[in-house]
Amino acid sequence: MTLKSLHAIKSALSKTEKQLEILSTGIFEDGSLPTFSEKIKSSNQFPIRPKKIEILQLNVGYMCNQVCAHCHVDAGPDRKEIMTVETMQQCLDVIKNTGVHTLDLTGGAPEMNPNFRWFVEEASKLGVQDFIVRSNLTIILANKKYHDLPEFFAKHNIHVISSLPFYKREKTDKQRGDGVFDKSIKALQMLNDVGYGKPDSNLKLDLVYNPSGAFLPTDQKTLEKDFKKALKEDFDIDFHSLFAITNLPISRFLDYLIASDNYEDYMYALVEAFNPDAVANVMCTNTISVSYDGWLYDCDFNQMLGLKVASKENHISMFNEKSLTNRTILISQHCYGCTAGAGSSCQGAVA
Repeated sequence: MTLKSLHAIKSALSKTEKQLEILSTGIFEDGSLPTFSEKIKSSNQFPIRPKKIEILQLNVGYMCNQVCAHCHVDAGPDRKEIMTVETMQQCLDVIKNTGVHTLDLTGGAPEMNPNFRWFVEEASKLGVQDFIVRSNLTIILANKKYHDLPEFFAKHNIHVISSLPFYKREKTDKQRGDGVFDKSIKALQMLNDVGYGKPDSNLKLDLVYNPSGAFLPTDQKTLEKDFKKALKEDFDIDFHSLFAITNLPISRFLDYLIASDNYEDYMYALVEAFNPDAVANVMCTNTISVSYDGWLYDCDFNQMLGLKVASKENHISMFNEKSLTNRTILISQHCYGCTAGAGSSCQGAVA
């Protein structure tokens, strides 16, 4: 490992510790808003415990061809953290021997892991009910070696979930960088060409919407209707569902909130929109998040804050389904983001 890499890791750890301190000490020093623990205690929902482990979400690396303003993973081209074949094999072993029925690959851009295709081919043999790859779309056009990804996805019946901040160029490029919208549209058309997203197709193509600023997403069904109408009329693009995801106050988005003096207002908005009905269905109740180096977390947001699962068997090599099902889920102030309004998860609204 180079000296530059060590400095980068130390800097990332320092940033994580600072953000966790901001979140764990309450919302404001004067105690003007309740902590998340206090909030769910008031509705008799503390502590949060798992129901059944159904989804294994793997972050196969933080490397990405984009540097998005809201990215909670802090991903980018300079990130070198990559899941190894050894860790991937341990994940495959868990899928074989447990009740996990959904495999969810994320990043960064998961396709940039050098062993991505090998893993997809091996995992496809295991017959999971839903095999998800979360693609940023532009990776398909980033290099010739990625141009056949739509065909590769179709061959293995991959459920593609793709990020598209908005159906207009200005908002998308503001959040993700100049030229991202046009490349995303081209990638969606390429996916449509092989059968993805068509009304009668089994090749599932869903989109993810994240607000571009310090506000909560509007109604998911209304957004989906607007996206479908605009993308069909303007670009003849079809897709199946839209997932509206609230931006959680961690990583780059927390940095943005603090730098723009929006942190207090945003946290007030999350707390005021708290929905007790969303608590029972937050993604941590049926999901285990696995980091690139194999550590286990309640969700990918906790992963970014270094909050490993509350179990002695907290690495993929020690995966114990019974122990993990009986654990208490770790929470902090960012959890308000998953319980605001209709709730938010990697599959969109939960209530």
